[in-house]
Amino acid sequence: MKELVILSGKGGTGKTSIVGAFAALAKNAVFCDADVDAADLHLLLKPDVLERREFIGGGKAYIRRDACTSCGTCVELCQWNAIDDSFRVDPLTCEGCGVCVSLCPENAIDFPPTVCGEWYISDTRFGPLVHARLGIAEENSGKLVTLVRTEAAKLVERQSRELLITDGPPGIGCPVIASLGGTTAVLIVTEPTVSGRHDLRRVAELAQHFKVPAFLVINKSDLNPPMCTEIRNMAETLQVETLAELPFDKAFTLAMVQGKTVVEDDDCPSAARVRALWDQVRDRLEQLP
Repeated sequence: MKELVILSGKGGTGKTSIVGAFAALAKNAVFCDADVDAADLHLLLKPDVLERREFIGGGKAYIRRDACTSCGTCVELCQWNAIDDSFRVDPLTCEGCGVCVSLCPENAIDFPPTVCGEWYISDTRFGPLVHARLGIAEENSGKLVTLVRTEAAKLVERQSRELLITDGPPGIGCPVIASLGGTTAVLIVTEPTVSGRHDLRRVAELAQHFKVPAFLVINKSDLNPPMCTEIRNMAETLQVETLAELPFDKAFTLAMVQGKTVVEDDDCPSAARVRALWDQVRDRLEQLP
């Protein structure tokens, strides 16, 4: 099995639109939405949920009033101000660090695990999809990202498929790190802006740290040609191969509104460009061990 993870240093670059197009073009693949904080690949793939499971995350502190002596230690220790003067814990503010649990002199604080969301195995018109939904203000330390990737990999093996395509989270934090480990290659999607250039460097350096080959596509490339040139030159310095530059096209948005991928419209000029990009990505994956 080979896995392609599509990343971007920031949101809004068009990452999920490209993942959706790849899903339409790939054969014998499983798809994974690891952007669990703001999952939206399902909007394009319109999955039929086959399996639904709870995601159990970290604990939330709970003070047992019958055992609490109101000493105030927990209030002083809590860096998140999650415990009020009446010694009640606000579950939305509690970060689940467990300091109050460990240092309460009366052992009056419980730390039960909580249901943070759900994860799903679904069927789509292009193939199986593993995805998830976090609850409001619930934690995502990368544990859920690892879970959906692991389950997607199991699905690839069970169904004797060849490729796993993962829509990764934006940024360079813990969820992104959890999406990178053990993958075959990374495709970075950026845009010709100052923040796009900055975030591209961060993601590229992260991929280098984990020794994962990285490739680049510059989306909306014609909106700022000088910046596009800067990004292309920087990518070359970072030893990241630029595979394509996609000009701005409203067809991406129109397709998204219709719940489709851009390559499902044969008359769209961008469809041909995305197909060419997929051919290059597929060739690079075939060359990698």
